[in-house]
Amino acid sequence: MWIVRVALDRPYTFIVLAVLILVLSPVMILRTPTDIFPNIDIPVIAVAWQFTGMNPEELEGRLTSPYERVLTTTVDNIEHIESTTVNGQAIIKIYLQHGASLDTANAQVTAVSQTALRQFPPGTLPPLIINYSASSVPILQLGLSGNGLTEQQLNDLGQNFLRPQLVTVPGAVVPFLYGGKQRQVMIDLNQGLIQSKGLAPQDVLTAVQQQNLILPSGTAKMGPFEYDIRLNASPKTVPELNDLPVKVVGNSTIYLRDVANVRDGFAPQTNMVRQDGRRGALVSVLKAGNASTLDVVKGIRGLLPRVAQTLPPELKILPLSDQSIFVRGSVNGVIREAIIAACLTGLMILLFLGSWRSTLIIAISIPLSILTSVMTLSFLGETINIMTLGGLALAVGILVDDATVTIENIERYFEEGHAQRDAILEGAAQIAVPALVSTLSICIVFLPMFLLSGVARYLFVPLAEAVVFAMLASYILSRTLVPTLAMYLLKAKQGDVATSRNPLVRFQRAFERGFERLRKVY
Repeated sequence: MWIVRVALDRPYTFIVLAVLILVLSPVMILRTPTDIFPNIDIPVIAVAWQFTGMNPEELEGRLTSPYERVLTTTVDNIEHIESTTVNGQAIIKIYLQHGASLDTANAQVTAVSQTALRQFPPGTLPPLIINYSASSVPILQLGLSGNGLTEQQLNDLGQNFLRPQLVTVPGAVVPFLYGGKQRQVMIDLNQGLIQSKGLAPQDVLTAVQQQNLILPSGTAKMGPFEYDIRLNASPKTVPELNDLPVKVVGNSTIYLRDVANVRDGFAPQTNMVRQDGRRGALVSVLKAGNASTLDVVKGIRGLLPRVAQTLPPELKILPLSDQSIFVRGSVNGVIREAIIAACLTGLMILLFLGSWRSTLIIAISIPLSILTSVMTLSFLGETINIMTLGGLALAVGILVDDATVTIENIERYFEEGHAQRDAILEGAAQIAVPALVSTLSICIVFLPMFLLSGVARYLFVPLAEAVVFAMLASYILSRTLVPTLAMYLLKAKQGDVATSRNPLVRFQRAFERGFERLRKVY
């Protein structure tokens, strides 16, 4: 076969290529994201509308249904739309087709949302648009607690001090906190006082809106100086809100303190977190896109000690639900099983070939095939996960075939008395076509996985790719590197090997004699 002849004529070329694989593969592996499962890229856009106080039936008829109809006329590649409408809120989920551009869909959803906003009932707030996929699950959760800290303080520290620093970690996505109480200035109206003063709640609301203002003003030039003019009617402290006038009746002024109590409180709490029986807050960390779970968690954990120095000492940050533990355990488990399989395979080859040189050649070709497959997967954007590693572990037992058959056939030509170059050339070339057919037959078994769709495709295609790339790399190495190494390590038979004192050779010869007797009896 021509490629075997090229390998024997240019041996250093293929040795350098093997060394290049050994040098580049660690760099590629370190740069490849690591996760427990492949990235399930089914793009989903969630649009959350809010209209406080409107019941679900009215909200569905006036907002949810019209918005769904508008989406179908503007947004491309919609697979299906799901919506949930509750009191005061409507959440519309837009599932996109496989391969759809999420950036384009985002732009279209944003544009149509701003246009539809003018058609919805007055007072409808602009929507919150969120992107996520099936892989958007928390990889790390941080529990916030502290003696002497109220729920308002926990929410404030987590939302305004902790979260902005965590989002600086590459690949980290930190949504809003769970639990705690969102700090808010509350005006508690006294219904009896309002009625006695002849006021309505709307009068109080109008007074606050009209007098709690910050207006643009500009500057004023006086002589050689130019001064900033501030028309700030907003109180600087919460108690000052009590002095806002609500209405003038005769010669007396009704102030806000006469009909209501203004306090530094919190918005109505919609979720609650308990940690060790006490109220607390929870920060969830997600990973973005193809980011590595291990890298994101490592970055978050490395940043926490520095962040803690900027926060009150009473605040306790406890990492919970660390997904990297399961990822690392799964990856290490698969790697351990692959190493055991490779060692057992090498041991059997050593016993039945009876030559440590032949075993060394085969032992070199197996990891090179695996590393080549990992580099190819990394180049295609796949991650290191239990599916790709499982495919490589599955391929270990098959990878040994190409090199073993090649070495065995070369040994047979040696025993027949051929010269070294002729034995290697004929032995490797003779099985080239059968080995190719065998390799393609194994690869064809995994072909139906590429025809899958949905979640199954994202899970099983990386496994199939790992096996196929490893098999193809093994075949190419068995036609190039294996003959090259055989030329340097294997020698033509000298004398009668039956008299060898090598225990491996004696075991191998005894096994062959026993097998030959069994074959004749059969």
